[in-house]
Amino acid sequence: MPTKRTENSQLKKRIQAFRDRQATAAVIGLGYVGLPLLMEFARAGYPVIGFDIDPKKIKQLKAGKSYFHHIPSERVKEALATGRFDCTTDFARLGEADAISICVPTPLNKYREPDLSYVEQTTRAVAATLRRGQLVILESTTYPGTTDELVLPLLEAGGLKVGRDFYLAFSPEREDPGNPSFTTRTIPKVIGGYTPACKRLTEAFYGEVFERVVAVSSTRAAELTKLLENIFRSVNIALVNEMKVLGHRMDIDIFEVIDAAKTKPFGFMPFYPGPGLGGHCIPIDPFYLTWKAREYEQTTRFIELAGEINTGMPHYVVQRTVEALSDRGKKIKGAKVLVLGVAYKKDIDDVRESPAVKVVELLRQRGIRVSYHDPYVPVYPRGRKGDLGLSSRKLTAGLLRSADAVLILTDHSCIDYQWVLDHASLIIDTRNATSALRRRGKKVVKA
Repeated sequence: MPTKRTENSQLKKRIQAFRDRQATAAVIGLGYVGLPLLMEFARAGYPVIGFDIDPKKIKQLKAGKSYFHHIPSERVKEALATGRFDCTTDFARLGEADAISICVPTPLNKYREPDLSYVEQTTRAVAATLRRGQLVILESTTYPGTTDELVLPLLEAGGLKVGRDFYLAFSPEREDPGNPSFTTRTIPKVIGGYTPACKRLTEAFYGEVFERVVAVSSTRAAELTKLLENIFRSVNIALVNEMKVLGHRMDIDIFEVIDAAKTKPFGFMPFYPGPGLGGHCIPIDPFYLTWKAREYEQTTRFIELAGEINTGMPHYVVQRTVEALSDRGKKIKGAKVLVLGVAYKKDIDDVRESPAVKVVELLRQRGIRVSYHDPYVPVYPRGRKGDLGLSSRKLTAGLLRSADAVLILTDHSCIDYQWVLDHASLIIDTRNATSALRRRGKKVVKA
């Protein structure tokens, strides 16, 4: 049994190895969270190994190509040129890593309950090669207790002891793809270690990668921190979505109201309505906490109400579209609607949980013929839930004129909305993209 002095000496050596870049950093799951994290490890000077079950991703990275619009291929080529960048589908190589960051999906099942199968399978793979001195960090968003109750027992099953033989922490991802103001490195990194030694080693490692590390008292506190961030956004977006619907009834433009309210220098933070929630975080993460809260006989009414309002927005958008077509004497069945933007937010190619899927589905149920244009999403299906079976159409004056309505779901900056307005007969604007345009007249309907 090692003494406390021996444990502290071993910990100091491991901390120094990270500072000297003599430790190998690995990331499991090279998606929207994992790939940026891997690139930051490489930028910081660590030897890195990326792991993913998709051989296509691995092949592209090895060829120096990025599969995300917001990560230039030049960054991948620069990392490869160092000779310290590798990626693989061979999970037997996890034993080569000194630090392993787990960035796998945490979706909901059909009953809107947490699906931790990816986390469990990945943890079992890590446990199969776990060795003394390794640091394991879970980054996947989940409910408080996942690291302690699911991950830890699987890792300790082979006989190694956390805080002595290996180290365990939780650090929630805070990615915001397409946001030019913040990068993976500049966003403060929250970490929670299972033991004080776990916390110290994680702080030392991530402190070499991120500009600021914020340590909390436990893995559970770190897990809840991420959920609070997203629930805060979900509740406030639901509020402005509800205000938008009320504003329509009262003939008041909610975007004008928000712009006026945000001039108050204190006590107000602007959130903006839209056609529904998208991305992996806000539509999904709050329900991880509502599920866990039942274990404590606690209801989460704000969270559940916000979810109801936000998931109802695609229905409101379709209702407004149908009303606008009817007001202009258009037959609904067979009407042509051109959707502008199917990504879940502007200027990125991310379609995870995009409200466009539900909007298109509801329009088709009404017999409406739907096409779309999105410069970031050339083909939809994307090999995932919610395939539309469509390809992006080239945006031409003829296409705009042939549509009975143009429905703006994502306000990409590269689209000339004045030109769209000049050629379209009717625009349904869910993003306030047309507010500053000339000659709007009665062409534009807010939704």
